[in-house]
Amino acid sequence: MPFVEFDDVTLHYLDEGTPTGPPLVLAHALGTGTHLWDKILPLLPEGLRVVRYDARGHGQSSTPPAPYSMGALIRDAERLMDHLGLRDAVFVGLSIGGMVAQGLAVKRPDLVRALVLSNTGAKIATPEIWAERIATARRPGGMEELAQGSCERWFPRAYVKAGHHLPWYARLCAHDPEGYAGCAAAISGTDFYTPTSGLRIPTLGIAGSEDGSTPPDLVRETVDLVPGSQFCLLRGTGHVPPVDAPADYAACLGDFIAATGHLRAGPS
Repeated sequence: MPFVEFDDVTLHYLDEGTPTGPPLVLAHALGTGTHLWDKILPLLPEGLRVVRYDARGHGQSSTPPAPYSMGALIRDAERLMDHLGLRDAVFVGLSIGGMVAQGLAVKRPDLVRALVLSNTGAKIATPEIWAERIATARRPGGMEELAQGSCERWFPRAYVKAGHHLPWYARLCAHDPEGYAGCAAAISGTDFYTPTSGLRIPTLGIAGSEDGSTPPDLVRETVDLVPGSQFCLLRGTGHVPPVDAPADYAACLGDFIAATGHLRAGPS
């Protein structure tokens, strides 16, 4: 499996699709990983080079000691894209991945030609909430407690009632507390309202009507910072629509990719 080693972290990534195609980069939510995108990959337009990766403290990437800064997470994405020779990508970020997307687009406009801010915000929750979650992660049984709360916020009630959330509950329970705490600290310290308002690139916001973590109004408020942005509300889905509404999510994403002319843009 592909790994790249930097001075402070080793990142695991998957480089799929058409090797010479225009790049689509996928950045996942807190407590998940590359598998967040499994269901949508077969539904995406053909011809794309699709790169997804595990953030530090997640999946098969290494887990440096917490806390992490948002700057470090942005630098990880930047270094990975430089390593792979990616330029002018459509960058899709979900939740914390959406924060990384905003910061990367501001820092390195050569890397990002269009932005998808999915189930995210320029600022998410409060430092007090994140401090409480970090403390919970570090105590015995804490990840199970966090997993329960996350699943209740992430998925529609019917999805949970049917037990479809259980594989994600198990993954969250097994997540490294250090990686969770590290990335939670990064979210806690981030407020991108001012930098994001300076962006002038094609931007799509995607929200789930049943999202208890980043409600539609937060997503809309964030993408409205970017002039000319678009907004897609997926009804009946929650915080991670690539999981519980993959067809609707892929359709929304595919329409945006087509509208930007990305597939006609040629290789990176």
